[in-house]
Amino acid sequence: MKHQEFKQLLPEIFQRTDQPGSPLYGLLQAVEGLSEPAELILQQLPVYFDPYATPDNFLPFLASWVDLDRFFTSTPSSAATDKELLRQLDSGRLRELIVAATRLSKLRGTAAGLQLFLETATGIQGFIIDENVLQENNDVIPFHIKISAPKAAQKYQVMIERIIEQEKPVYVTHYLEFSPH
Repeated sequence: MKHQEFKQLLPEIFQRTDQPGSPLYGLLQAVEGLSEPAELILQQLPVYFDPYATPDNFLPFLASWVDLDRFFTSTPSSAATDKELLRQLDSGRLRELIVAATRLSKLRGTAAGLQLFLETATGIQGFIIDENVLQENNDVIPFHIKISAPKAAQKYQVMIERIIEQEKPVYVTHYLEFSPH
């Protein structure tokens, strides 16, 4: 708000005393200066809710609104791992995950959801989720999946493991392998 707008909020007797050099004039000038940063943010507020336009330092907060912060919540034992995950997941990938969060939430616990999450987080296509893993005697291993990841995704192994643990049903075991080429 500008000086004149603040002045209009005051009783008429105070408005008359607002002259350059008066204490009220100085107070209103100070209040105007203090409110400018907040007003600037409020004018740009829609930018903060757009994952593609929001500043990088606001991304973790925006990610928490769509339940993606569970991948980066530090405990004393996982602090180093969390820093590694955030380093691997650049702001572009995090922006894509925030945009896809609604769809990912609907597909959570499914092979399609896990595949979409892995491909969105790494930016690499070609993850294969096999839900019919066979034992040596050709019997299906119950409640077990095999995730085949492209070789290019091997540098994201820590992040991939964390995503698999979070996105697969809790009773399902898994095996992760990277293709040789």
